[in-house]
Order: sequence, then C-alpha cells, then structure tokens
Amino acid sequence: MADLAERFPENPLLRPTDIRPSIPSMRVECLLNPGVFEFGGQTWLLLRTAERPEQQLGRTSLPIINPAGKLQILDFANDDPKLNLADPRVIQYDGQDYLTTLSHLRLVVSDDGVHFRESDSTLPIFGLGELESYGIEDCRVTQIGSQYCLTYTQVSPHGVGVGLMTTSDWRNIERRGMIFPPHNKDCAIFSETIGGKYYALHRPSSPALGGNYIWLAESPDLLHWGGHRCLAHSRPGMWDSARVGAGAAPIRTSEGWLEIYHGANAEHRYCLGALLLDLDQPWKVLARSHEPIMEPTAEYEQQGFFGNVIFTNGHIVKGDELTVYYGASDTVICGARLSLQRILNSLR
Repeated sequence: MADLAERFPENPLLRPTDIRPSIPSMRVECLLNPGVFEFGGQTWLLLRTAERPEQQLGRTSLPIINPAGKLQILDFANDDPKLNLADPRVIQYDGQDYLTTLSHLRLVVSDDGVHFRESDSTLPIFGLGELESYGIEDCRVTQIGSQYCLTYTQVSPHGVGVGLMTTSDWRNIERRGMIFPPHNKDCAIFSETIGGKYYALHRPSSPALGGNYIWLAESPDLLHWGGHRCLAHSRPGMWDSARVGAGAAPIRTSEGWLEIYHGANAEHRYCLGALLLDLDQPWKVLARSHEPIMEPTAEYEQQGFFGNVIFTNGHIVKGDELTVYYGASDTVICGARLSLQRILNSLR
C-alpha cells in the first residue's frame, strides 16, 4: 500500500535552532513529538524540547534535576571504562542509566497551522519532583468539554511512567500525579466517555515475557484506572514487529474509533498505522493496518539524531481531513495531511 500522507511542503516546520534554550548554558538538541490542540482560534503544539549542555572534546556532559529541584550537570571522561556510549539517547555509567538530554514541554502557536512561533503568554513546563528528575516527554492533549487533559511521560531513575495534568485556560495547570506506574508510556485518553467511563490507551512494557503492546484501561475519574485489556501486539516479521504504541486520542468516526499508532521493527524504523475500535466496546479491535499508512521516506525523516523515525502524539481533525503533526528522526517537527476515509478504506 502506498504512503497515504501528503506532507507539508514547508517541512520541517520547526528545527532545534527555532527554539530558545531554557538557560544560556544549554543547547536545544532535538524537537520531538508534539501534543496538539486548538485554543483561542489558533493551533498549538506542546513540543517535547530536549536540551543538553554544550559538549567538550573528549567528555560527555548531561543534565538531570537533582533532589533539590535544581538543574545539575554530570560530566564524564569518554575514556572512562565505566562509561558506555553505545546509544546516543541513553548512556550508562557505573551501571546507572542516564538520558543524554533533559526534556521539557514548550508551547508554540500558529494562526494558519503551518507557521509556528513561541508564545509570550505561556511558560515552559519542566519536570518537577523525584519522579521527573530525568525530565518529561511526549505529551498527548485531549480536550474533554472545556478541560484539557495532558498525559505525558515521567522519567527518573525509578523508571518511566505516565503523569497527568489538567487545565482549562493554559495559564493554570494542575499536576495530578502519576496515573500509570513504570514501565508505561504512550498514554492517550479518549475525547469522550463511553458508558459513563473514561478510557485510555497505554503501553506497559515487558522485556522478558510479553512485549511492547497497546492496552486499554477504564476509569471513573481520570485518576484511578483499571479494567485493563490488551488490544494490539507487535507482529513478527512485519513493520511493527518490535513495539507498538498509541498516538493521540482516538478519532470518533461512523465506523468506529480510529487510532493512529506507531510501530517499529527490529531496526528501529518507526512508521504509522491505524487501528479501528468498536464505538461502544472499544476493547474490540475491528481492523488494523497490514501496511503502514505513513513511513519515513523524506530525507528529514531518515536523517537526524535518531534516523528513520516518524512519531506522532497529536493531530487536528476537520471534516475528512486529518492533519498530523509529528517528530521526524527525533530532530525536527513536521506536518502532513491524510484523508480519514482513505485510512478507513485501507482497513477494509
């Protein structure tokens, strides 16, 4: 099946140099996977902004939030035998894993959905507390009535879990704490209740028994989650053979809840596919993409901090048009348009 996406000719929409570092001693290394929402008649992206200190020859420096809540820079000699630099995203020193960058969330706004600028009326959102000492990442934004629900990844030496924030005005943001404990991520809340319950997709991980699969959970109040069911496994020999995870909130269509998800193979090549879930019983999977609906073919999707990656957390729906905003190669932010009907037709 051919790639169904019409990429913005303006891509990449945002590069690391377009965003100011949080402090002068830091450098914005990557822009990744924005949450997307509409507010005040404008399109907003909640960027994952990954920073690191300027690097010195022969040394590796990385940032953490220390127990006092302050930024702390750790510095290692590259020839130290305790240092493992095999992965550009995660290093290991003396048996302890560290991220090479520290991520926070940054708001940018657009009048036309294409040209974005940093907002002067909003503040960055930084990690806070013990469970976010390695930063916060990959926020999904779901609007339910007048309330926006932000599910995001909390990263610390304890592991990776899912946090929740809520707001109605984007000035006062309430932190609600961790709602899915480690190891869990890729959490997207449905935009309306079903049978009086909230539902969310999430992705617990099990490297020994099981794998990186998409699960469904239900809640009476957005804070207490249960009724867990596994919806979708990775598929051996296919484009999503190594891991799968939810994108943004599922889209209500006449045929079911349409979820755009990401999948990766053993070579860490990330593509997008679709799941179709029953409207009244969302634990029932009606259809699933056999081939990707979007895969990394453009140069900016193949080359970067971590190449061959398309990863989305957010979209805007207007009629049949689905506008997907996505991170490419863990470096830049891009946009693409797809037809909902063409996606549904591909699932038949």
